Amino acid sequence: MADQEGATAVAEPDALSAPAPARDLPWVTLVLNDPVNLMSYVEFVFREYFGYPRAKARKLMLEVHEKGRSRVSTGTREQMETDVQAMHGYGLWAECRPADDRGDQT
Repeated sequence: MADQEGATAVAEPDALSAPAPARDLPWVTLVLNDPVNLMSYVEFVFREYFGYPRAKARKLMLEVHEKGRSRVSTGTREQMETDVQAMHGYGLWAECRPADDRGDQT
């Protein structure tokens, strides 16, 4: 601020164009292939927990089986952590990460 009466402070251009905080970026939940669970069970979990229709649940399950992982949900970090915990509760391998991370591509 200036010492002169009536002077106003002006924000630096860099401060105005700063990127959004990381917490505002979307996150994803990835389900990973594992050697234990049957494909039909993975499809069931996707339908039961996420409420996906049979066709979408099957498509995601096949991505897990054939590609080793599938992005099953997108949202806030907190919601993705909740989804990962739910997948662990069903016995599936899952992780969450920022959506712009290269590893979330299926």
